[in-house]
Amino acid sequence: MRTAVMSVHPGLAGASRLPAIREEGRPLQLVELLLLVGAGVTAALACVLLDRNIGVPGHKIICVVLPMAFGLAMAPRRAAGVVMGVGALGSGLALKVGGAPGLGLGALVSLTLTGPLLDLALWRVRRGWRLYLGFALAGLGANLAALAVRVGPKLAGVDHAIGRPLAVWLPRAGITYPVCGLLAGLLSALLWFQFSARETDAT
Repeated sequence: MRTAVMSVHPGLAGASRLPAIREEGRPLQLVELLLLVGAGVTAALACVLLDRNIGVPGHKIICVVLPMAFGLAMAPRRAAGVVMGVGALGSGLALKVGGAPGLGLGALVSLTLTGPLLDLALWRVRRGWRLYLGFALAGLGANLAALAVRVGPKLAGVDHAIGRPLAVWLPRAGITYPVCGLLAGLLSALLWFQFSARETDAT
């Protein structure tokens, strides 16, 4: 059976800890669209306002996944991640042009891809551990993509003057990027979603 884009996602709606929309046939409301775009904008702002050099490469993924998971918990729609991704990328580029710190290429990639990866990982998920796994895999995928785009300039020596050399940076980043991605997705799911969905909503 074909599933309509932007229809209510029954698994997310049933598992949400927040007062989410649960009627599967309910049309998309303007307030939901604004909420999803706002979640994307919040993700971009968090990357800037919460920019702290804690010495763990890849930690900024939590700034991206957490507000987007909140958006899905409040407006559990299929393809909602794409909407959040557009909002995140648009505001991220605007902040970048405005000279805001903390928005390197890796952060922009995470802002762009996290939402669509959440859509992909959660499209057919109903509840339980598969929902948590979907969030964790989306965080992992987004951070691996960010890692890949960070490696490129270092291989070319472009950011050698402003960052650590590849031989020093990669052994640590190769571990912390995937670990941070997995943990960010899992913690976001634990915060906003229940393990066991309501039977009436998830069946």
